[in-house]
Amino acid sequence: MAREAKTLYTCRDCGGTSPKWLGQCPHCRAWNTLDEGLAEPPAGAARNRFQALARSQPVATLSEIEAAEVTRTPTGQEELDRVLGGGIVAGGVTLIGGDPGIGKSTLLLQALDALSGQMKVLYVTGEESGAQVALRSRRLGLTGARVRVLAEIHLEKILGALQEEAPAFCVIDSIQTVYSDQLSSAPGSVAQVRECAAQLTRVAKTSGCALVLVGHVTKEGALAGPRVLEHIVDTVLYFEGDTHSSFRLVRAIKNRFGAVNEIGVFAMTERGLKGVSNPSAIFLSSHGAPVPGSCVLVTLEGTRPLLVEVQALVDSGGPSPRRLSVGLDRDRLAMLLAVLHRHAGVSCADQDVFVNAVGGVRIAEPAADLAVLLAITSSLRARALPRGFVAFGEVGLAGEVRPAPRGQERLREAAKLGFSIAVVPKANAPKKAIEGLTIHAVDRIEEAIAVVRGV
Repeated sequence: MAREAKTLYTCRDCGGTSPKWLGQCPHCRAWNTLDEGLAEPPAGAARNRFQALARSQPVATLSEIEAAEVTRTPTGQEELDRVLGGGIVAGGVTLIGGDPGIGKSTLLLQALDALSGQMKVLYVTGEESGAQVALRSRRLGLTGARVRVLAEIHLEKILGALQEEAPAFCVIDSIQTVYSDQLSSAPGSVAQVRECAAQLTRVAKTSGCALVLVGHVTKEGALAGPRVLEHIVDTVLYFEGDTHSSFRLVRAIKNRFGAVNEIGVFAMTERGLKGVSNPSAIFLSSHGAPVPGSCVLVTLEGTRPLLVEVQALVDSGGPSPRRLSVGLDRDRLAMLLAVLHRHAGVSCADQDVFVNAVGGVRIAEPAADLAVLLAITSSLRARALPRGFVAFGEVGLAGEVRPAPRGQERLREAAKLGFSIAVVPKANAPKKAIEGLTIHAVDRIEEAIAVVRGV
């Protein structure tokens, strides 16, 4: 009779172990830090279990190792391929997370149907029945003639199906529903998610199957489960966007085969998610005439320059003014307001300041500083910026305007979309003039505000 695998409880803080769960770690005295896991198997069992992974490799000189480019297979979704770095990689493991109903399963089902014409694919669903998956496929207008579907949450049965079917591309929807008999905890627990993801990753690496794990997210928008889940996979993608809007963003947070922070833009239609070829159009409001408090920013998402409208509203706030930002860092907004007062003489001490990035996009790069300050100044003085105006640049605490990376590409993108005036850091000023674009290069924030007053 086979012996059951023993469980061991390991402390997240100190790494100490205990044969049973305790509220307090007996080693470091930390509370609620013991997580369930599998005890180390005997040496012979470990050799049998990991024989495929344990083949010793000779020590080699780095310069003598052949560095071949990985082969990529396009998924049929151009925006998804952009985020992945060109397509799926054999043996690569991707983790994709997002809010419920945002379109994760829809996008992956479309990719499976497109890939089924050139390779064997398998869709493992733990949250829906096969009939529900078929219903969605019909609604999206997919044939599904070669898409294999398995409705299962038992890890050992999923591993058996992977061995029997031998797919080249597999989707597990979702990793939080999968459980293993080797652990007594419920599906979705930290131990189950970690162990199931680790075993699926081993199978993907040894068999060469490209694997996609769908993950749940917490209230804060982070991937649920242990952080080690993000470390063991090759690529981590996040679905962003408002579920009430028809546009969705897929952002690469980690990618061993491509650029980080690359984004793909999709529009939700009756026939599923469709890629948006000109994403700048959805982030720009179509005002009939220039309005105060609006400034267009040329931001950089991965390798793609995007034009995003930054809106600011400055209003009388009384003794306790509010500072609120949507899509931008709130702490950075407070810092920029202090720089604006100290170095440009523009005070918002008794004013409410609201800043918003149009289209639901989240801007993390500091190159948005200059556009934010110009939008705030425009709203405070009730004077609109001229039509066709763009700006970018990082603002330091001393009031200096610092350069942004790849400034030439940003300016060319703005000129291509018909913008005619740009305020940029002096270090980003191009050596050759860009046709149709008047460029004002500035060193300090007060210079930028003076330029805006004169145009």
